[in-house]
Amino acid sequence: MTGKKAGVDRRSKLLHEGFELGIVLKGIHSLLEIAGGLLLLLVPPSALSQIIRVLTQNELSEDPHDLLANLMVQASLHYSMSTRSFGVIYLLSHGAIKIVLVFLLWKKILWAYPLGIAALVLFIVYQLARWTGSHSIFLLLLSLLDAFMIWLTLVEYRRLRGAKSA
Repeated sequence: MTGKKAGVDRRSKLLHEGFELGIVLKGIHSLLEIAGGLLLLLVPPSALSQIIRVLTQNELSEDPHDLLANLMVQASLHYSMSTRSFGVIYLLSHGAIKIVLVFLLWKKILWAYPLGIAALVLFIVYQLARWTGSHSIFLLLLSLLDAFMIWLTLVEYRRLRGAKSA
């Protein structure tokens, strides 16, 4: 095997492994979204606010300026039934869509690759639209990871199509 061919094979293997790792991470994230949606569905807003107060009181007594603890307390103050409904619907639907796509991609079902790419593009559009109101760094990071996953999915799709036609 020539040096150039070995380098291409190594790169292809690395991209394939990156794609598989991305699929596993997306699957875990999907399960966490579903669990979060179910938690929001089952725990009333008043109980959630109380849980957040209990979880943050020690940290805030030690450091009243703790960013994460203050963000959690502020979020709990603005938590309402409409916020809860939105959260439940968003987390359950987003998680369910992604878990189905993860399963189809893991099984290497060819038509699922363009579908997965389209779903990720829609998720990015939605996340960036939400970002314009919230300026959440988390939404930007999630969008960047989704964009990277789109690229890996496209590379994997082309690899599989090439292997099927060969």
